[in-house]
Amino acid sequence: MSNSELWRGRALGLLALLVMVAPLSLLISVFGEGLQSLSWSFLIDEPLQAGRAGGIGPIILSTALVLLICMSLALPLGLGAALFLAQEVRPDSRLNLFLQWALDGLGAVPSVVFGLFGYRVFVVEFGWGYSLLAGGCTLACMILPLFIRGTEQALRDCPNSYNQAAAGLAISRFGYLRRILLPVAAPGIAGALVLSAGRALAETAVLLFTAGYVMRWPESVFDSGRTLAVHIYDLAMNVSGGGPSSGATALVLLSFAIAIQLLAWRIGKKTFSRETKK
Repeated sequence: MSNSELWRGRALGLLALLVMVAPLSLLISVFGEGLQSLSWSFLIDEPLQAGRAGGIGPIILSTALVLLICMSLALPLGLGAALFLAQEVRPDSRLNLFLQWALDGLGAVPSVVFGLFGYRVFVVEFGWGYSLLAGGCTLACMILPLFIRGTEQALRDCPNSYNQAAAGLAISRFGYLRRILLPVAAPGIAGALVLSAGRALAETAVLLFTAGYVMRWPESVFDSGRTLAVHIYDLAMNVSGGGPSSGATALVLLSFAIAIQLLAWRIGKKTFSRETKK
């Protein structure tokens, strides 16, 4: 190895370390401030004193309900749209170009605009008011372009020879989708799911317009509630002395994101391994 290549490698390594400084310092700061406030009672108790004391039990439940509503809508709709794009629309057609442009445009829309849309449609027109249902439906609309694009790419990455082999073996179209295409694309679909769920978990603007701001226990999806991200924002920006609770809540939110990533990765890997062994 020449000296120029050696120095180039060291420079790239140094740049990689510098890039990691910001997220590592953030994690260290969050752990240092929040770990001391994290306990079992913090996870199940109600917030007190505007969140300075007590726990985040109702907020965890509200977050889980909003995410469940969001993904229950986004998964079937997004998967169906991605299958249509990947299997029924030619990559070089004008329709495909238009749909790709539309999805990319929707993906670039600021979240506050989706919040205004959700407020107008779900809160006002549908009459749901500030509710977890309105928040979950609006989040589903926001993450659909991202999930569709990621899933479509995973489906298109499946070799065309698989489709030709399935046709040669007289396998039905549904059988090809269920037994070959979806299992092969499962890891990529899991990656799109993780990215979409991560964006939904971190969202605040959309939920301020649709799900509300209250910290009580939700009795149904038509009740108002706040999510972990909204709670972190409120403690950091509006509550004096809310730093420790904000840090502990951030750790819980990070744990949510990691759990979803591990679950999606395991399901994708297990699906791929099971079907390829048949």
